[in-house]
Amino acid sequence: MLIEDLQVILKVAEFRSITAAATSLDMHAATASAAVKRVEQALGVELFVRTTRQLRLSAAGEKYLPQCTQALQLLEQARQNIRADQNVIEGELRLAVSSDLGRNRIIPWLDAFMEQHPALKLRINIGDSNVDFYRDSVDMALRYGSPNDANLYGFRICEVQGLLCASPDYLERHGSPGHPHDLASHNGLFYQLHDIPHDLWTFRRGDEEYRVKMQGNRIANDGDLVRRWCVAGKGIAVKSCLDMADDLLAGRVVNVLPEFRPRSTELWLICPSRQSITPAMRLLRDDLQARCQEILQRLRAQQLLPD
Repeated sequence: MLIEDLQVILKVAEFRSITAAATSLDMHAATASAAVKRVEQALGVELFVRTTRQLRLSAAGEKYLPQCTQALQLLEQARQNIRADQNVIEGELRLAVSSDLGRNRIIPWLDAFMEQHPALKLRINIGDSNVDFYRDSVDMALRYGSPNDANLYGFRICEVQGLLCASPDYLERHGSPGHPHDLASHNGLFYQLHDIPHDLWTFRRGDEEYRVKMQGNRIANDGDLVRRWCVAGKGIAVKSCLDMADDLLAGRVVNVLPEFRPRSTELWLICPSRQSITPAMRLLRDDLQARCQEILQRLRAQQLLPD
């Protein structure tokens, strides 16, 4: 029985909801539900009584949960005692990361992380295609979007707002749009995945949604190339605020139509299983969360990113 599964059980008991527990633990509801089933199957009893409207502890659950809580508290105390005695984090980090995020944001952070832990080794897989943990030599993947496979395990790093970006030079030559409908006259720069260009752009303002089928003369299956085109004034693009953070802060691009928000997503550190998680991976998770929050706060402080 996995400790992480027991932690899910405690959260479900706390919130009386699998969905709320999953949200609290930054995981999919399906992943949390699978954890509950594994524990119940291991024990041979149902810990929760489920109805269409609510979820509550069964009689067995009421007896089991207090002892489970005590056991996990003892394990956590033991873990903290051991970590206090550990001075070296070692091993190999095998990480897959998307091209733009990897080259321009994550690699410098990883360099600093390894300086703090010199016994670590790093192997990077940079590319925008989805990772197959059974085929590719990686232990974790940093990707936009939460894991869609309940068998995978992930850590939510942060929420990431999409932005409509263009260089000042491009806007001076072609004018600044005042509404998403004005984008029809602009040159779109498109990211392509699985031979499908992302040329249908969606924006929201309050409860209103606007969809624009864009036209453009440049398409790439590499997000970094789309960013470079945008900075060079070749057109207008929808990009992640993390990908464009340095360019926004330096004034190389501007946030166009800030009151109309493109789609937002989440950044996740995804692993093939709970058992694969190492102390180094957990430290990396904490480091990435702190660094992402810092850069997002800088963007908000300079009013380059809406609250």
